[in-house]
Amino acid sequence: MPGFERHKTVKRDNMKKSVVTFGEIMLRLATPGYERFNQATAFEASYGGGEANVAVSLANYGKEVKYITRLPDSDLGHSALMSLRKLGVNTSEIIFGGERLGIYFLETGAVSRGSKVIYDRARSAISEIKTGDIDWDRIFSDASWFHWTGITPAISESAAAVCLEAVNAANRKGITVSVDLNYRNKLWKWGETAGDVMPELVSGCDIILGNEEDAEKVFGIHPEGIDVKSGKIDGMEYESVGRQLMAKFPKAQKVIITLRGSVNANHNTWSGVLWDGNRLFQAPEYNITHIVDRVGGGDSFMGGLIYGLDTYKEDQKALDFAVAASCLKHTIKGDFNMVTVGEVEKLMAGDSSGRVSR
Repeated sequence: MPGFERHKTVKRDNMKKSVVTFGEIMLRLATPGYERFNQATAFEASYGGGEANVAVSLANYGKEVKYITRLPDSDLGHSALMSLRKLGVNTSEIIFGGERLGIYFLETGAVSRGSKVIYDRARSAISEIKTGDIDWDRIFSDASWFHWTGITPAISESAAAVCLEAVNAANRKGITVSVDLNYRNKLWKWGETAGDVMPELVSGCDIILGNEEDAEKVFGIHPEGIDVKSGKIDGMEYESVGRQLMAKFPKAQKVIITLRGSVNANHNTWSGVLWDGNRLFQAPEYNITHIVDRVGGGDSFMGGLIYGLDTYKEDQKALDFAVAASCLKHTIKGDFNMVTVGEVEKLMAGDSSGRVSR
């Protein structure tokens, strides 16, 4: 029938074990278009959060993925859960408790005016989670990978303790553990700093992801001669970051750095490098000239990286997939990266024409 496309069900490989992610999902309230907070008379509502965004990417790619969090037993809590379930994420292990869902407000910047984020997540359900609330040994019984980000231990002391509980349980079972350092200065308010808390957590990780600032802000590790404001970043300069992180965290097998050159709020360059302890891999650089939404860009990179490392078994191809997937995320509104493997591989192959698919 002309103009009609039969719905295609994502085929999942039931023989493979699941990926588990743990963190906070929030209500996202964004001003329409490029309006400022003081102009807005309405907000566009959706849901998102670092580890939830990774889970959605993996589900889109056909991977079995479980998302673990604590939500209030309220209409908003169940709406957040449904936003994940309808996209194929396994939400069966989510626990309920507490009184509120965290919120973040987004003002999207343009040209020389940067975007702004305001958090309203004090006393959120996950901030009051306790060790023992989640049976990690049971959850990891059919898992091959566990992913967390530096956002989760920043939320509260108890969230940090549960995150460590999860990392230790994954280590006992020999599960691959990945972390996105994801330093958020506005979140570390509960008494300890990222530098105090993160080393013990990261020491249990096999894969470490960060951007050009994370390693410096958290561990004081940085490359020389880098100016992100210039709009140009030389990926080769980051080999030293990989070496220093691996020296500090001997369990790490790979260190990945996302490379964002910021020309202005709408125009970024985007790439990444991967250090495996012996060789530095560098992805092609994309020139993103008309950014729709960059929130969730790093999460889409991590989702692509996990998929790539698990599927291709080649560091270069996995890195290229992650960068291409994240490049596409910049064209999609909302936290979630709503792209397919085919679309990512098309861009990887060099087709960035954006022609209409008929």
